[in-house]
Amino acid sequence: MTVSPLVWVLTLAVILALLAFDYFFHVRSAHVPTVREAAIWSSVYVGIALLFGVGCFVFGGTAMGSEYFAGYITEKALSVDNLFVFLIIMTSFRVPREDQQKVLLFGIVFSLIARTGFIFLGSALLNTFSWVFYLFGIALLLTAGNMLKPETEESHSAQNVVVRLARRWLRTSDEFDGDKLFTVVDGRRVLTPMVLVMAAIGGTDLLFALDSIPAIFGLTQNVYIVFTATAFSLLGLRQLYFLLDGLLDRLIYLSYGLAAILAFIGAKLVLHALHENNLPFVNGGEHVDVAEISTGASLLVILGVLVITILASLFSTRGRTQTAMARIRRDAAAYLDSEYTADPHERERIFSRLLADREHIIALGPKARQQVKNEPELMDLCRRAADSHAIAHTDHEIRPGL
Repeated sequence: MTVSPLVWVLTLAVILALLAFDYFFHVRSAHVPTVREAAIWSSVYVGIALLFGVGCFVFGGTAMGSEYFAGYITEKALSVDNLFVFLIIMTSFRVPREDQQKVLLFGIVFSLIARTGFIFLGSALLNTFSWVFYLFGIALLLTAGNMLKPETEESHSAQNVVVRLARRWLRTSDEFDGDKLFTVVDGRRVLTPMVLVMAAIGGTDLLFALDSIPAIFGLTQNVYIVFTATAFSLLGLRQLYFLLDGLLDRLIYLSYGLAAILAFIGAKLVLHALHENNLPFVNGGEHVDVAEISTGASLLVILGVLVITILASLFSTRGRTQTAMARIRRDAAAYLDSEYTADPHERERIFSRLLADREHIIALGPKARQQVKNEPELMDLCRRAADSHAIAHTDHEIRPGL
């Protein structure tokens, strides 16, 4: 289906309007979103994406609608995996909780711009050189293999090339000044660490685009569908971050599921490349008669793999244990950090969650308890946080007017 310029303009206008609305009505005023707020707006953005998909079915036909939903689900799953990296970056930079929304929105906008560029570049290459399908397919197969490697927080260090260059060439302060990009230190105007955080997010966004764009081109070559599925998967990602807070660590098998999906799409691309083959050293430059995988079958495989890996993560003892371990380390460090948040309700929330996770670790049976690494260190962090909480509440009781 050919999409008219008017439809393109209207689509871009809607996406820009949603981003502007998100900034002026939610992000401009720094605050910590409640779970209710995050749930409502996550539902709104998912609803908009689903309505757009229904419109694709109605106006574009079954093929276009299936391609959109296959692309949207794949990109959404990849973006959830990316949220874990964003969490590590903001934790390592000690970004105040109230200011994390602005960082996330910047990441979404930058990612949308970067991926749009990759989309049109990829489309131009595919239309000019059919052998590019081979490259995309092999790239996804290699990416799938890399995702099977054990990952640690150190493997996603915020100190990427972009940040190192920024630290070297830009003068930055040591402390945040709210969500400002500039501040004044000793009478001199300097950049805040917020700029370095955004540089780290931007650098990782570029790497994410190299994975996600070939993946969606493996499902459809319709540029309009590729763009809209990518854009709607990114919209609402900020709200999803706060809604899934604490659950991201629980999805321990998600990377395996995504690896399987990327490998499947990579194989699909290679099959398509063989079918369209014109390389002289492959079958004498003639196409290879191979079976191709339909979009409907791709959609079923993607949904099936995601459902299985998510359920396996949520109901596994290992998943619950690793979630508790990661949250204890992060929540205790955040609670002991006086600059983490000025919101007393947020501090109480993370302290209550810290206590619940500590009880989970204590209640583990001997077999499951073996999965807990550095348990004395974790328990010491809990004790320090509890002591700090007790001192704060005792101080408040002595001076109730404060």
